Order: sequence, then C-alpha cells, then structure tokens
Amino acid sequence: MNDNDSDSTKRATAAAIRFISYRPRTEAEVRARLRRHYPPQIIDTVVQSLVDRALLDDSRFAQSWADSRFRLKPRSASAIRRELATKGISRTQAEEAVRDLDDYNSAYRAGSKHARLLTDHTFTTFKRRMWAYLQRRGFNSTITRSTVDCLWKESHAADGT
Repeated sequence: MNDNDSDSTKRATAAAIRFISYRPRTEAEVRARLRRHYPPQIIDTVVQSLVDRALLDDSRFAQSWADSRFRLKPRSASAIRRELATKGISRTQAEEAVRDLDDYNSAYRAGSKHARLLTDHTFTTFKRRMWAYLQRRGFNSTITRSTVDCLWKESHAADGT
C-alpha cells in the first residue's frame, strides 16, 4: 500500500466514522456512501476495519431497528423485513431480527393510538379508517380484522354502545 492509498484509506475511514456517528448504519449504507469518492479496494478495507472494531454490525443494526419499530412505530414483521432489506440487511438477518415480534400485539398497539382519534365515528367510518391505517403498516387482513373488532368493542364498552 503506497502513501496515497494510505491517505485515501484514512480519509475514507474518517468519512465512514462521521457517517455512522449520526445514527447506526448498515454495511451496505456505508459502502454506498463511500462509493461516491473512493475505489472498491479502499471501501473493502475501511468496511472490514469498522466491522473488526464492532462499529458496523448488521445483525445488531437489524435487531435495534426491529426493536425500535416495535416500541415506537409498530409495524408488521413483514413490513420491518422489507425496511431492513432496503437498508441492505440480508434476509437471514432480517428474519432473525423479527423472529420474536408478535403481529397481533403490534397491530393492537398501533391501532390503540389511532383509535383515540376515531372515537366519535360510526362503526363503518371507524372500520374503514382503522383498516387503512393498519394495512399501511403492513398487517394482513386477518390481523387487521381482529384488531379493528377488538378496538371497536373496547372503545364502546365503557359507554354501552
């Protein structure tokens, strides 16, 4: 490795570290970012260095992403797998990350928040809007149907309607 390659590697490493300092990234995201200015051999060296130093870990990223989605913005496991795929996570790692997620629980949690906005609506309007909301979050029809029914019953159990 000559001095020019060494300087380029140092600059690429600094750029990659800056990039991952804002939020965790996947190897694919770092590679794509570095591809703008650096040749493949330098990118490979930098990425491997970051992986060796545990600054890049796609499995940890995937698990963190899935946990965050479950806690903050509930989505179906399939929607989370698709999001992870767009970030360059392998199918195996994505499957592992969502393995323990319960779509019924996620749909209920997502729908509960949204149901508060729909308390003054008829069942037809409630169902239509809640259905669309849950479908946009990737839940299948079976889960959506049971969640809509459950949330409607809960929201109207207190007032007897």
